Amino acid sequence: MSNQIETSFQVQLDNRDRATAFARVVIAFPVFMFVSSFSIETFFSDNPMQTYGLLILPVILALLFRGVYPSYVLTFNKALFGLVNRVWAYIALLTDEYPSIEESGVVRITYPEVDGGKTLSRGLPLVKWFLAIPLYIVGIVYSIYGFIMLLLAWFNILFTGSMPQTCADIIVRVSQYWNRIYGYAIILVTDEYPSFSL
Repeated sequence: MSNQIETSFQVQLDNRDRATAFARVVIAFPVFMFVSSFSIETFFSDNPMQTYGLLILPVILALLFRGVYPSYVLTFNKALFGLVNRVWAYIALLTDEYPSIEESGVVRITYPEVDGGKTLSRGLPLVKWFLAIPLYIVGIVYSIYGFIMLLLAWFNILFTGSMPQTCADIIVRVSQYWNRIYGYAIILVTDEYPSFSL
């Protein structure tokens, strides 16, 4: 088992709903507002490193002073991170299934064994955000590529009712890349530096 977050998406390639694909962002607005309600900074900040209400500071403090990742914080972060990924899968046209606020089979996220945080470094959480800067830079390039594939997929769904496998693969791989970064630098569930590859 990998020591990184592993994400799998149930991608729907054929028989796509053209009407909902056309206005996907507008249709997803209610569930986006629900996700945003977990974080005040969504409404009042222009922070590019949006964390969607994930509990980060308590994790850093608990790891630093106690050497433990609190299980209740881990449970909350896993649930919210799963919700954010379900909303993303819908907005990114990977599925026509409206994002559930409960667990669903559309997105499956496997986390490394945290073991109460005892396997995690006590001081590393203070600098992981800095160590991840090269990952962010590469991720921006990947995101531009993924956005181009998303536009191609959107037009293809509108005109043919299907999503090309190539577009879906790139969107999924870019999403998996960012999830690995979040697992390392934001959710802090691993000390293993993520790979730069898609």
